[in-house]
Amino acid sequence: MNKNEKNELELEEHKRRKIAIFEGSAKIGEVLAPFASIQLRPEDLSSPISFQMALSRIYSALLKSMESGPKKSYVAEVRFRDSLGQEVILAINLGESPPPFTKQYVKARILIELYEEE
Repeated sequence: MNKNEKNELELEEHKRRKIAIFEGSAKIGEVLAPFASIQLRPEDLSSPISFQMALSRIYSALLKSMESGPKKSYVAEVRFRDSLGQEVILAINLGESPPPFTKQYVKARILIELYEEE
């Protein structure tokens, strides 16, 4: 394969990709690592019994996490608006060591690349 064929191939691959870049903000915070697995889902609020079951599940997870001991982790709660104007919220685990930021609120750039796997 000569150099021109290789460049054409790379160009074709690039044509089959779509990249979107969004601007948003992030809040940096700490969570105890075992608590990260504790979640309250929308269906947990659908009825009083669903809520009671969720509370039981959360209580059990809290007790289990207390047995293993506290382990701190840093996270970023990222917020941005998608192409349709809907708010998107996601979390990024930043690890156990403090991130290099001096402020609790920072800017975020979100890059999404769509492509077909071959």
